[in-house]
Order: sequence, then structure tokens, then C-alpha cells
Amino acid sequence: MHKLRAHALVSALSTITVAALLATGCSAHSPATTGEAAASTAEASKAGTDQEQLAVVSAPTGDAATPTAVAAANTPDQAQARKSALKVASYDRKSGRAVIAAPPSGSGTAPSPTPSTTPASSPTASGVPHDAGSGGATSKTAVAVGDVIASAPAPGAPDGVLAKVTEIVGTAADGSATVQTEPAKLNSVLGQSKADGAVPVDPSTLKVEPLVEGVKVSWAKTGDLTFGPEGAKLPLGSLRIDVTTAVKTAAGAPASAAASLEGFVQLAPEVAFSYDGSRAAASSSPSGAFLGLSGEWTSQWQLRGRAAGTTNGKPIRIPFAELHADPVIQVGPVPIVVNLDLVCYFRVDADGRVTVDAEQDLKGDFRVGGNFTWAKGWRGISESHMSGQPLKATVTAVGDVKAAMGAEATVGLYGTVGVTADLAPYLRAESNATAGGSANGAGSASGSWALYGGVDLNGTLNLQLSIFGTPVFQTRIPLGAVHEEWLLTKGEVRT
Repeated sequence: MHKLRAHALVSALSTITVAALLATGCSAHSPATTGEAAASTAEASKAGTDQEQLAVVSAPTGDAATPTAVAAANTPDQAQARKSALKVASYDRKSGRAVIAAPPSGSGTAPSPTPSTTPASSPTASGVPHDAGSGGATSKTAVAVGDVIASAPAPGAPDGVLAKVTEIVGTAADGSATVQTEPAKLNSVLGQSKADGAVPVDPSTLKVEPLVEGVKVSWAKTGDLTFGPEGAKLPLGSLRIDVTTAVKTAAGAPASAAASLEGFVQLAPEVAFSYDGSRAAASSSPSGAFLGLSGEWTSQWQLRGRAAGTTNGKPIRIPFAELHADPVIQVGPVPIVVNLDLVCYFRVDADGRVTVDAEQDLKGDFRVGGNFTWAKGWRGISESHMSGQPLKATVTAVGDVKAAMGAEATVGLYGTVGVTADLAPYLRAESNATAGGSANGAGSASGSWALYGGVDLNGTLNLQLSIFGTPVFQTRIPLGAVHEEWLLTKGEVRT
């Protein structure tokens, strides 16, 4: 017995370590994220075994695009959810009222959309209708009080459903039921199992709303390659947004100093998820959990002209595109709906005196998220590794300017915000030249200038991460700020 416990502890520590590696981008080489092979593993998983390792893969599409899992009440392994043929026909998040449609009968007749009000409260397993039980009712029920339902996006539930049935309001002859629900936790469906992996976000599923004129969107996914605006093929899994927009010019600046920002940002985001339910009973908090966003980042952009100074003491912020997606990841039999929002923006902080024509090529990666361990609770994870090189640099007059092309991201589960992060790669120029300086050494006055690249990364963990079944923390937890800066180029100008 002691050997078994020691083995379980080593297994739990190994899982957490693997989850961290996967979230940094190693998932491309992991069997848990390798297409059809991993999907087959997920299908082969069967509930009811302690320390079960569940595959983490993209949810199926097509006819199986709305998967459902049910953890049945009053069974020894209640927290081990099973794949179910039930469907959430409708759901009102505000009231918790839902209609659960039973599988069609052999005749192929669709479930009734308006169940009767016949009460029923019998247990069910795996979504198979059961007799109503005591009380003399003869109708069958799709679900029972105490069942926990996890569903991909459904009518009235664009963020998916993770809910526990608290009351059977009515049933229909075909087994469909109108039920009252309350929010549930992930440990009620994942139980004592383990899971870890990172799933790429299909760029074609991201809904992009341009916020300024001059925004162009291109993407590439496996089997459906789209070309970028410059004719170059994008790496698979990448989304690219090109933008050109004017920036307010400093007061008194000549017409020739008109300011503008242009360039592109290219992203290949992945959702990282891990869960370790090996600690004690299934009803207690899990031993570990992780939710985060990681990915590759490439951007190339140019700041030109004499930008205006700050507004009310704050940098000028120009959002140019909003992106949203609700990817569904399949953790064993359980569909977990991830809500991803991105706002891409320019931010300019200038003193209104310096005129620049600077361009930077930037590449790297990032990883943000929340990590839970039983010993230390929730902690923020925030990492970024980027490097840049100057493609053009001309700095004129005395002054400073800092411009960022960034993305503000929020990641949540089933409609609750769990992690917020602001990733802002930037370009900063400072000059004390009295007339002019440039990267090629040309100029007609003495002075010096320098051009820097950098990245700022900030964010917070939110209370809603308690959806894992972990203790609720009372305040938002900072991810941990990242600030890095590197010299791109500098020069001195002499008469």
C-alpha cells in the first residue's frame, strides 16, 4: 500500500512537470496532441479507473460537433463522466433552466421541444433514459437530480454548459426533460483522473472585427492554406492581421511630419490545459490544475512621423481589431469550452517633439496562465521570449517616443473569465540630436540617438478559476510583470 501511494505521488509530480513543458510549446511533439491518434486514445478511454490519464485534443467537428458528457448521480464513480447521446436543446444561463433532449428513439423521431410537467427524479447513467421510479410516474427521464452535464456550445449557451441538475421540472414521453440547474465544477466531471496538453486554436474559427479602416486578415490551417497580402504562405495554424492607420500629429508639426503606424502581427495561439485529480476523494479540490494561453508571435511594423503627446497624461491607445473564438477541447469524454478574446492595438506615448521613421521585425513566443497546486494554491505564470532587429531607423530632434503593437487577451471556461493578459512588444526611440541622426550615419548636426525594442507583459488571475473546484481566492492575483528591453541600434551625428 505504501509503495502504491509513493507511486501515485511521483505520478502526480510528473504530470505537473509534463503540463508545464506542453504549455511552453512542446505539445506539438506530444502524443496527446497528435491529431487522429490522440482522438482515438480519447475514445478508447473508459471511466471508472483511478489515476486515469485522459487525452487532451480538439473536439470533433461535423455531425459530432456538439459533444456531451454526463456524470451520473448516485453511482460509485459519479465524478467519472461518460460520453452521452443527450443534447442540451436550450439553456437560460440567467435562470439556470434547461431542456435536455433524450436520444431519438429507433423510429428516428426527434425529441419533443416542449416536455410535459410530469415530475420525475430517477437516476440515469450515460444519458440513457430511465424509468421515473417511485411515485407512480410512468414517463422516462433523460437525466436525474444530481447529474452533472458538460456540453459544447448549444442553443442559448454559446459558451457551453457545465451544470448540475437540481430539479426535474417536467418530462416528455420520449425522455426529454425540462430541468433546473446550478453551476458545477470541473472536478465533478473529471474526478480523480489526470489530463494535460495544449490544443492549437484553429485560426479559421476566430471571428475578427476590424475597428479601423485598412485592416486585412489572412490565415492558414492544415489542408486549407491562405496567402498573406504580400503573397507569402503563412505557417500552418497562423492568423495574420495587417493594418495601416493614421496617428494624431503633434500640435504645430508641419504637414510633412504626418504620423502613421503600419505593419502586421501574426499569431499561432494554443490553449494549454492540465488537471490532476489524484488527491483524496473526488469531491475535494484537485491536486493540480493549469489554464493558459501560449503561442508564437511575429510582427513587423513601422512608426513614421511626429506623433502627438499623451492624452490626459496617458498614452494614446488605438484598438484596430477584436477577435473571438470558443474552441472546444476534448478531455477524455468531457467537452471543455474555452472562451478566447483578443484585442489587437497600437499604443503611442510621445512627447510631441521627436520625428521618427523606424521599423522593427520581432519574433518570439509567450505563455500566460494560472497554475494551481494544493501546497501553494493559485499562482500566475507569465513568460515571453522575443527578439527584434531594426529594418529602418531615423530619429530627428530632441525627445522620446514609445510605440507598442500589442494584444490584450482573456481566456476563460464556459463563459467565465479566468486569465487576462496584456502582451505589448514595443519600439522606443530617444534622441538629444539638435537636428538629425539616422541609422546610415547621415546628418548635419551633433547629437546622439538610440532605438530600443522591448516587451511588456502584465495580467491577472480572476476568481472564476475556482471553476476547477479549487478554493476561491479573495482578490485577483497578478500574473507577474515581464519587462525586457534591448538596444536595436544607436548613433552619433556630428557636423
